[in-house]
Amino acid sequence: MFEIQPKNAQAYRQQTRRSTLIIALIFLVLAMGLSTAAVALFGEPGGDNLRFNVGGVFVAVLLMVALMRGTFWNQPWMEAAVYGWRLKRSLMSVTNIMHQVTAAVETGDPAAMKLLRFYHLGLNQMHELDANSSDHSQLVREMDQHKARMETLGIDPDQSRLDPAWLEAVKQSSK
Repeated sequence: MFEIQPKNAQAYRQQTRRSTLIIALIFLVLAMGLSTAAVALFGEPGGDNLRFNVGGVFVAVLLMVALMRGTFWNQPWMEAAVYGWRLKRSLMSVTNIMHQVTAAVETGDPAAMKLLRFYHLGLNQMHELDANSSDHSQLVREMDQHKARMETLGIDPDQSRLDPAWLEAVKQSSK
């Protein structure tokens, strides 16, 4: 279950830039080191060593995946990037069934109403964190209209937590 947490957008961007730089530098060192080692161990002086260079980069990619999943993911310096990834994944889970969500919202389905509110709140935060203000006024207008409708129906508009049961309920209601 994912929950939207208050974040300082400036600090978030600074932290994600820092973690991206760290990951890029580690990958660069691994790729260069492994490619150099592969050429030194298996290559031919003055020969075509492209396959060993590519092999070193490929092994570096595999190592980075393992490091990301096993070590880096839980590090404090990755917290902002992990939060952003989880936020975007949560929003994508709603986006994937958005046509079903909007149809269910039209019928007043409470699970769909909560799901759309979570989506609006999450999308709003993602736009703030990424400093993307292109469609912000349209989103705020939709958010306000949906919030007012929820309040009229007696549904709590504070939906900062994505409940997987809502996703399932909306999927089931459309069958």
